[in-house]
Amino acid sequence: MSAATVTTVPDAPSAGPLRALLRRRGLAKLVLLAVVAAVLVPLLHAKWSGGVWPEALTVDLSKPLGSASDWIIDNRDSHPLFVYFLGHLSNAVVLSVRGVYLVLLALGWTGVTAGVTLVAWRVAGWRIAATALLSFLVSGVLGMWVPTMQTLALMIVAVIASVVVGALLGLAGGLSDRMFRLLRPVLDTMQVLPAFAYLLPVVLVFGIGVPAALLATVVYAAPPMARLTALGLRGADAGVLEAVTSLGATGRQRLLTARLPLARKELLLGLNQTIMMALSMAVIASMIGAAGLGDRVYQALASVDVGAALAAALPIVLLAIVMDRTTAAAGEKAGAGGAAGPALLRGWRGWAAVAVGTAVVAAAGRLAGSTVWPAGATVAVARPVNDAKEWMVDHLYSGVPVVGGTADWAAHFTNWVLNPLRDGLTALPWYAMLLIVAALAWLIGTWRTALTAVLAMAAIGVLGVWKPSMNTLSQVLAALVVTLVIGVGTGILAAGSKRLEAILRPVLDVMQTMPQFVYLIPVVALFAVGRAPAAAAAVVYALPAVIRITTQGLRQVDPAAMESATSLGATRWQILRQVQLPLARPALLLAVNQGVVLVLAVVIIGGLVGGGALGYDVVTGLATGDLALGLVAGVAIVCLGLMLDRVTQPTERRAAKGA
Repeated sequence: MSAATVTTVPDAPSAGPLRALLRRRGLAKLVLLAVVAAVLVPLLHAKWSGGVWPEALTVDLSKPLGSASDWIIDNRDSHPLFVYFLGHLSNAVVLSVRGVYLVLLALGWTGVTAGVTLVAWRVAGWRIAATALLSFLVSGVLGMWVPTMQTLALMIVAVIASVVVGALLGLAGGLSDRMFRLLRPVLDTMQVLPAFAYLLPVVLVFGIGVPAALLATVVYAAPPMARLTALGLRGADAGVLEAVTSLGATGRQRLLTARLPLARKELLLGLNQTIMMALSMAVIASMIGAAGLGDRVYQALASVDVGAALAAALPIVLLAIVMDRTTAAAGEKAGAGGAAGPALLRGWRGWAAVAVGTAVVAAAGRLAGSTVWPAGATVAVARPVNDAKEWMVDHLYSGVPVVGGTADWAAHFTNWVLNPLRDGLTALPWYAMLLIVAALAWLIGTWRTALTAVLAMAAIGVLGVWKPSMNTLSQVLAALVVTLVIGVGTGILAAGSKRLEAILRPVLDVMQTMPQFVYLIPVVALFAVGRAPAAAAAVVYALPAVIRITTQGLRQVDPAAMESATSLGATRWQILRQVQLPLARPALLLAVNQGVVLVLAVVIIGGLVGGGALGYDVVTGLATGDLALGLVAGVAIVCLGLMLDRVTQPTERRAAKGA
């Protein structure tokens, strides 16, 4: 024993600290990456010395994509896949949307308004009913009744299809562990993809029109329903399921009498999220032929007509608020249980009264000869809004003394932040970028996470769009930093002040229900067009989620830890810095992840207002029919979103033996 002790003493000063240092996961990973970089970087630099992705490692997909597009166009009327399946699917979509639209027109503006108001009253109470009534009246007054009905018809069909598809997938994932493991990475990937990425594939197959718009909406909106359905079924109380099984219930009976009722809150939350995502996508889908409010906004933005865009955007916002509040109230009642939940689901007399009331009001409106909103009861707001915009341009755009106008701010942000960041990322050697991505993803996740992020980034180079992707990435990073500074700071203040949180809550509620498209309107009015306005819209769109997650994370810190720090004499700043922020680290990382996803979504849409880069390529591909250009940019957007998600999303790691 003594001899052994003597022999180990000389090694302790050198091996002990080194072993302890290497036991730190992060440092060990960085050391390994440094070794790999020391070997590979000189070889790569000798072979390809330029900073931009080398041409020898790119693949030109324009010819095969163009050939595929030509083949689809040539065979759309003759190939069995189109004639016997996709053609029937397209016709079913058109007939469904047209049928719902004709029903809405048959009800007239009086019947639709009464029906929506009564449903909101039945589900959510008189306040939401009053909001619904006011919202549809405002849509009519603004002269947007017909576009609102077109959007509503597309929404109804899209939501029904999304709920059915999502519920079936969620049912399979909730009842089968294998299916859940297969679905989870797919749903994770679909959740981070920007809405633009869904447009081009369906356009390639279905062309421009309502079928492509609706199917893109379904693909975009179904994942939340699938995920929440699976989570609700898998999270059912095991004790209740055992009790039902002990009574001799079959698998089907357990599903219908126990699992689904216990997952009712999650199902309604999935419906809420599906509706909101479907509305957001239905607006964006106006670019590929969906008529309605989104088309009005898109056409107005194309001509920089802020007044017309605002007139179409207000009904979208109001429609989103009504749908969100109604479904959220239904979820709260279902989760509360007691008399309210069963009454909501089994109160057939109440629903019969809603149907009868709607029919009576609709019949009265038709007898009065008023089916479409009367033209004499509209108010033209485009001209006064444009006049106000011109005043803002004259006084705020460049006429503010000392601090400068919004044009100066946009120019400074572009010249001092966006341009240097873009030039720096473009000048950075491509292999250095891959190493940085690998380091960040591996530090926060596993080697699989790092491999996925690196492969996604490498795919961007292989596609030959490295430079525009770096341009897009620079806008995302700049907007993300601004979002996190403002959002985390505001979240910290809200977590420490219930009054501030109460003031912010309705503002954040409204901001979270607004579709992405709508955020482009105020930034165009204030900043004209360019990359800075696109970044500003992304900041405003991502702020609510970052503020909410930060506030909730800080509020959920263990009170005992804070009381202990207070008893030791720590100041409020010390408690925040040394207790709350470290313990709220998972929530803060989630805020960063959600900020990245949301910022990327709007930066891409910013191609409509001069954001350039990948978003511009997608818009150009859609506008000119150059599907090769648009599809390559769309795939690059998918890869960029996947990389950013993996770099910012913590992954649960299995504890290694001996670590």
